[in-house]
Amino acid sequence: MAAGIDHIVIAVPDPDAAADELTAALGLAFTAGGRHEGAGTFNRVAFAGDAYLELIGVDDRQLAAGNAIGAAALRALEGGGGLATYALVDDRLEQSVASLRANGSSIGPAERGSRRRPDGAEVVWWRAAFDILGPQDPPFLIRHDLTAAEWDPTARADRAGFVHPIGSPARLVRLDIATPDPPSLAANYQRELGLEVWSVGDLAVCTIGPHTIRLRPSAEMPVAAAVALAADVEAPRSVTALGMQFDVEPVEAAVLANPPH
Repeated sequence: MAAGIDHIVIAVPDPDAAADELTAALGLAFTAGGRHEGAGTFNRVAFAGDAYLELIGVDDRQLAAGNAIGAAALRALEGGGGLATYALVDDRLEQSVASLRANGSSIGPAERGSRRRPDGAEVVWWRAAFDILGPQDPPFLIRHDLTAAEWDPTARADRAGFVHPIGSPARLVRLDIATPDPPSLAANYQRELGLEVWSVGDLAVCTIGPHTIRLRPSAEMPVAAAVALAADVEAPRSVTALGMQFDVEPVEAAVLANPPH
C-alpha cells in the first residue's frame, strides 16, 4: 500500500514566477520541471527528499480538461489557485489497485504518464486516479520508473543531500487540508483507498510512512491548505503564498511532532 506522500500539486497561473516567489520567501529551490505532453500542463518541481512540491500551470485548457489532474488544476485556478490535489507513492501500484477495486473502490486503472524535461530526458511514472480529483476528494496513487530520469539511484542519492537556499536539505513533514466536514472526507479516504484515519479532537489524522495528513475544519484554517517542511533552521518560519501556507520547522521539532516510521 501507500508508503507516503509522493507530491503535492499546486495550481498557479505562472509556474516560473511562483517558483521564484517561493524560493525568495521560503528558501526552497525548484530544480526540476517540464511539460506533460498531450496533457496541456507544465510544471516546476522542488524536491524535499523524494517527496516534492509541484507548481502546475495550464497551457492548453482543452487538453487539461480531458484528464483528472489537469481538470483539478483548472478548477483550482478558477478559484484563484492553490492546492489542486496530491499523490501517494505506492511501489506495488498495480497490486494495490486490483485489491482496492475488488473491495469496491472507484479508483481507475494504472496508466503510464511522463514529463519531458528541457534537456530532453523523459521522466516516467504509472498513476491510478479517480475520475474527479481535488482537495475535497481522495488523492491519487503513483509509482515511478526507478530506471528513468530523476528516479534512478544516483538522482535520488543526490537530492537526499541537496542543500536548498534555506541552508540545508529539506523534507516534507505534513499536509493540512481545510474541509467543512473532516469525518466525512476521512470516511471517503478509508472507503476509496483503505487508509487508516483516526480522530484527534476535531481533526481527522492519517499517518503514512514519514508523513502526516490532517483534515482540519475549514473554520479553523485561514487558508485552504498548509504544507510543513523540516530543515536545519534555528527558528520556524511561515509564509502565506499561492493560496496556501508554507511552514518550515526545525528538524528536532518536526521529528517530535511526526516521528519517523
